[in-house]
Amino acid sequence: MIEVTLLGTGSPVPDAHRAGPSTLVRAGHQTLLIDCGRGVQQRMAGAETSATALTALLLTHLHSDHIADLGDLLITRWISNFDPQLPPLPIIGPPGTAEVVSATLRAFGHDIGYRMKHHADLTTPPQVDVKEATEGVVWDVDGASVVLAGDTVPCESLDELAAGAGAMVHTVIRKELIAQLPQQRIREICEYHSSPQEAGATAERAGVGILILTHYLPPVQPGQEDEWRAQAATTFSRQIEVGDDLHRVQVHPGVGSARFGTSP
Repeated sequence: MIEVTLLGTGSPVPDAHRAGPSTLVRAGHQTLLIDCGRGVQQRMAGAETSATALTALLLTHLHSDHIADLGDLLITRWISNFDPQLPPLPIIGPPGTAEVVSATLRAFGHDIGYRMKHHADLTTPPQVDVKEATEGVVWDVDGASVVLAGDTVPCESLDELAAGAGAMVHTVIRKELIAQLPQQRIREICEYHSSPQEAGATAERAGVGILILTHYLPPVQPGQEDEWRAQAATTFSRQIEVGDDLHRVQVHPGVGSARFGTSP
């Protein structure tokens, strides 16, 4: 069985009640973090885990709100580690991930140098193992299957990726509300995000067991959960989850894999 925890359900717009986009997937002895938006480590603490407990970090894409706390995560894992056998952190993401991780570590170069100078047991910088992927299964686990869809509109590649998954975590926005805003730059996000109805249709075509919505824009207000759920239910006939940060969902056994994807 896999447990999915919505660590951060926010968007690029700062929200006092929602951390930035991030999802925690626990399967057996493995703990996967998908994306690391602002505030991710506070939410990880709320989920009773930490940077040193991570098996791997998966990045759906490289928008700033999905990688905002990458540096903090890498440094915290490094300085909180008192186990000399802790392996390098696997980081899997789209093309460009290696460059982003390298640049992030360079940006923290002074901090890393200070700490290595003052702590004799810190003999090497933070250790990572970066791999870039474009499609397909990126992490095999024992248990159910979960697909993580980043900022995307419906597309054939996502349908293929999600086929038969136990659950799909999908970013969503209310396009009918966003389209009414006066700022063109904000209206344009409709071009690369799905509505709840579109996310539901993707999940229905793929035969997904549970649709988990996240990355709400505008934010879901208290009492509006059923409204968002009802929109997805117009196109998806099975279980739909809409929740705040730290909302947990149990996904029962199926195909043993974890996957992520965005539109091309």
